[in-house]
Amino acid sequence: MENCFSNHQGLYLLFFLSVSGIFSVPIHYTLPEEKKSGSLVANVVNDLKMTIGELSTRRAQLVSKRNKEYFHLDTSSGDLLINDKIDREALCGQIEPCLLLFQIVLQKPLKIYRIEVQIEDVNDNAPKFPKNKFDLEIPEHVLLNSRFPLESAKDQDLGDNSIQNYTLSPNEYFHLAVESNPDGSKLVDLVLEKPLDREKEPHFGLTLTAIDGGTPQRTGTVQINVNVLDINDNSPQFTQSEYKASLKENSPKDSLVCKVEARDLDFGSNAHITYSFHRVPENIHDLFHLNEMTGEIRVLGEIDYEKEASYDMDIKATDDGGLSGHCNVHVKIEDVNDNPPEVSVISVNSPLPEDSPLETLVVLFNVMDRDSEDNGRTVCSVDMNLPFVLKPTTDNFYQLMIQSPLDREKITEYNVTIMAMDRGSPRLTSTRVINVQISDVNDNPPVFEKALFEMQLQENNIPGLLIGSVHAVDCDTERNAKVSYQLLPGKIEGNPVTSYISVNSETGNVYVLRSLDYEQIKDFHVTVKATDGGIPVLSSETVVHIVVMDENDNAPFFLYPLQNSTSPCNELLPKTAEAGYMVTKVVAVDGDSGQNSWLSYELLKATDPTLFSIGAQNGEVKTRRPLNERDTSKQRLIILVRDNGVPPQTSTATLNILPVDGFSDPYMKMVDVRQQDQEEEEETVTLYLVICLAAVSALFLVSVVSFVVIKIYKKGSRECFVAAPPHFPPTRPDIPEGCSDSQSGSLSRNYRYDVCLTGGSLSSEFRFLRPLIPVFSMGEPIIPVNPKTSSGSQDLQEHLGSSQSVEQARASLSEDAAPRAGGPACTTNPTVGANVNSGQNDWLSYQ
Repeated sequence: MENCFSNHQGLYLLFFLSVSGIFSVPIHYTLPEEKKSGSLVANVVNDLKMTIGELSTRRAQLVSKRNKEYFHLDTSSGDLLINDKIDREALCGQIEPCLLLFQIVLQKPLKIYRIEVQIEDVNDNAPKFPKNKFDLEIPEHVLLNSRFPLESAKDQDLGDNSIQNYTLSPNEYFHLAVESNPDGSKLVDLVLEKPLDREKEPHFGLTLTAIDGGTPQRTGTVQINVNVLDINDNSPQFTQSEYKASLKENSPKDSLVCKVEARDLDFGSNAHITYSFHRVPENIHDLFHLNEMTGEIRVLGEIDYEKEASYDMDIKATDDGGLSGHCNVHVKIEDVNDNPPEVSVISVNSPLPEDSPLETLVVLFNVMDRDSEDNGRTVCSVDMNLPFVLKPTTDNFYQLMIQSPLDREKITEYNVTIMAMDRGSPRLTSTRVINVQISDVNDNPPVFEKALFEMQLQENNIPGLLIGSVHAVDCDTERNAKVSYQLLPGKIEGNPVTSYISVNSETGNVYVLRSLDYEQIKDFHVTVKATDGGIPVLSSETVVHIVVMDENDNAPFFLYPLQNSTSPCNELLPKTAEAGYMVTKVVAVDGDSGQNSWLSYELLKATDPTLFSIGAQNGEVKTRRPLNERDTSKQRLIILVRDNGVPPQTSTATLNILPVDGFSDPYMKMVDVRQQDQEEEEETVTLYLVICLAAVSALFLVSVVSFVVIKIYKKGSRECFVAAPPHFPPTRPDIPEGCSDSQSGSLSRNYRYDVCLTGGSLSSEFRFLRPLIPVFSMGEPIIPVNPKTSSGSQDLQEHLGSSQSVEQARASLSEDAAPRAGGPACTTNPTVGANVNSGQNDWLSYQ
């Protein structure tokens, strides 16, 4: 039933139906037998007081208790039609009236109509005698009006169509006596009306004709052969005129039913008795066997209570003289529980939507048992662990209804086992398995395998590269489980996410649409939405974290000396520098990250590879040994920096190192040390030597003049130079106090100055800070100056040994308080120059 009620309402409805009755008064139809298949019996629409369309809407069905379906209902027109030709005699035998009972079951709501179809007899069977001929042996001294019973003819038709009369062929000895039984059958006796004389006529033949009353009239004949015997004046007599016996159905073959006994007062052959069935239906011969000598009746065929509940048979005892006696045997068949209940399914609502409400009708069926009394009473049940409940109605009809919610994702189908059991002994059961499919509804959204998907790709990837996939599972089926993927809107570095990433709507594959640069984008997040194809549409989302892996695609870059600079980078090196002296420190950076940015330095090429070394990790350029006179005046180093990537990237820078005697002029011009041919280098050196010579000569003249002037105005010993106590000039406000002495050992600790490097300058500038050695005071210039003295320390000791007055020697040092305009950066390097020689030997130049 489509309409679902609550439990109380359902009970009230069942009670109302049981009181008022679902079944109405039976609808009766009559039908002659032998109608052709497809013949119309009646149109039930008017009798049911319904419309034609209502039969189909309410799913009208015919339910019959017989195994064979004789009728079918056309629900579209309401016509009740014959399935197959009906033979009343085969269907009901001699039972009158012959009724076919069935029900018309309507649903929505449940309504059952009982239909009775009476099968009317037609004269389709002719009378038939059980034998082709009758042999009678009649003693010659039989009294007149003696009766000789004859076996009646059988006509399977009923009423007027059955046997109405018998006729006997003309003769002078016999006539017929026809009597009617209460059941309507005719008994035929041959009556002797003239004494027999065996000597005149020992035997003769007669023709017996049976006539029915149908139209057209049908007849049946049999030949009677009469043999006249010698006198036998005593006929056999049974001890009982009627025998009663009971027999259980399904009794085994040769089971004894009963035993009849007859006695004959004659002697000899006239007293010898034989037994036989007389005037019995044909099925008696198939079911029972009569021993003609003993009179025992035994089971021959299958005894079925459901076919026949009792049997009556006439037993004839005949002696050898031809006399006979008769008795009746009544056998009552006792029912045994040999028929299990039969479950007949009327309708099954399958597939069943998983969101079907409670009390929805699933299966409508009825249970029938062909046994009687308790053997035919049945109970029905189903498994208690199912989401269904069984509700009985009337006349053994049952409804299987939903009692708890269904979930196709847990159980896709149910095999409902209906068990029917009768109340007989022993109890018989039967089962019927009904498969109920559960159809899917879209009640489950897609579920991603992970809430966060991590994907990685190398930078500089190929556009359109597959970097991974997302996958969502939907527990539903078919269209409801078809998942499609889409990328939700978003921004990456101010651009739409769809310009970076694409997701395949069917497979969930994630593709990158452009080449990515780790130095610009290291990672980003996108949101993917999975949508199923059901109605309503359900969806879920997940986050995809895409990490860009660094690739070694950036070569190291020199910050100092500045790579790709148009001006050379020059460094000064005191010729007195010892081994391990740090000349300078190169600095390089790498745009990559991780081990791709780990840098190592090496000396690729040098004018003298034995003179300098570079720290592999810190880039410090140091001397490996002291300088000697054989070393050239310009050392050219090509420094290579290598990163730790695969494959490694390298860069090179050129560094010029100029060995000098001292740092007396902080404004020395830098020398352009571009790569020159050998002839150009020689010309440059010559030019520098001429300039140096002129400068030294000029300085020497100035020194001599100054020395003479000082000696005129100063008094004191002129024998030697005396070392004065250390004197430090006051701190200048334009020199930062925070500049501390470098502990790196790159230069001697005599002077402190700043090296200012500008990106586009062709020269570097030094800013003198303060002297870090005592300023020598000169005495009278009477001590001869040895310009060829190379050891400053020896001359100093000689001058310090004199006892004359000491005056401070003032060195006129010029300083530049600030770098030139336009210098973007100032790198402080401790550079020291000192010379204790006199004259032009203590003139220092910086380049």
